[in-house]
Amino acid sequence: MEDGSNPRTAATATGNLNGARLNGADPNAGGVPLSARLLGAGVRGARGIGRATGIDRTLELATEEAIVGAIESEAVERAIARVLQGPVVEEAVQGAIESDAVKRAILEALDSELVDEVWRRLLASEEAQQLIERVAGAPELRAAISAQGAGLLSDLGRTIGRLARRFDDEFERIVRRILFRHHRPEPTDHAGAISRTLAFVIDAVFINLGFTALAALVTLVDNVFSGSPEGGSRFVIAIGSLTWLLIGGTYFIGFWSLAAQTPGMRFLGIRLEHGRLPLGRSITRMFGLGISIFFLGLPFLGIIFRDSRRGFLDRISGTTVVYDERRPAPAPWSIDSPEPFEEASTEVV
Repeated sequence: MEDGSNPRTAATATGNLNGARLNGADPNAGGVPLSARLLGAGVRGARGIGRATGIDRTLELATEEAIVGAIESEAVERAIARVLQGPVVEEAVQGAIESDAVKRAILEALDSELVDEVWRRLLASEEAQQLIERVAGAPELRAAISAQGAGLLSDLGRTIGRLARRFDDEFERIVRRILFRHHRPEPTDHAGAISRTLAFVIDAVFINLGFTALAALVTLVDNVFSGSPEGGSRFVIAIGSLTWLLIGGTYFIGFWSLAAQTPGMRFLGIRLEHGRLPLGRSITRMFGLGISIFFLGLPFLGIIFRDSRRGFLDRISGTTVVYDERRPAPAPWSIDSPEPFEEASTEVV
């Protein structure tokens, strides 16, 4: 060729151009097919027409209503309920609770000033004050406090009673050894000298407290009517002494006849062996107690030296003081609940 070109190369280029035109591609459009360009132009035109006529908004509303209707359907609700009842949600919640991020967030929330402000307002509210007053005035709370106090006093009495029992034997053994008396051949359940002395001291405290209150009242009345501010007259002192004896005698006789033990005896865990005494035997026992005190306690030595641990007041009244092994009834909440009722199976023969 004159122009120096290769005829085979020119033919190949002409064939490629014809092929591109047959496929619908514009050789000047960078290789994009004509169909794609026509489709893009159509979509853009349809979108513009939809915005102009409001068709796109209508389609969005229709789609939204379709989604809401699907969610509110019973089938979707059952599916959601099945998912919530399954292990997936539980495992997700458990994992979130155990995560360090959630723990830190909870601790930071509890330490925030907002929580403190909520507590301050809650405690300062009138409803909280009414709730506190209602709880404080509830009979159940008062009963629980009373039971707690009685239980503490009872436990203290049992502890002191156990110690007193040990000292009963030790004191008796020491005194008998000092006076060259034979030792007790075997243990006994009769109350010893230490337990009975402590019980008598407690009873004497109660008697003196009651007498002190009564004497103060009588002295006040006597000062008002006699006009003497320096104290009671001799007559009042004599009446007071007689009253003290009457109060003490009534105290012991009443408790021996009604309960077979005084408050001091109950606290130390001792009682009269045969239960409540008739009034006559209680008076006799009180007479023996007075005689024993009048003779400086010598008639009490039988409690130490006799194997039966009976003093003069015990012998003349035919009584014996023993350790009280009875225990109070257990609290309802400490009793094991009964086994559930099981219907007996019947066999058909």
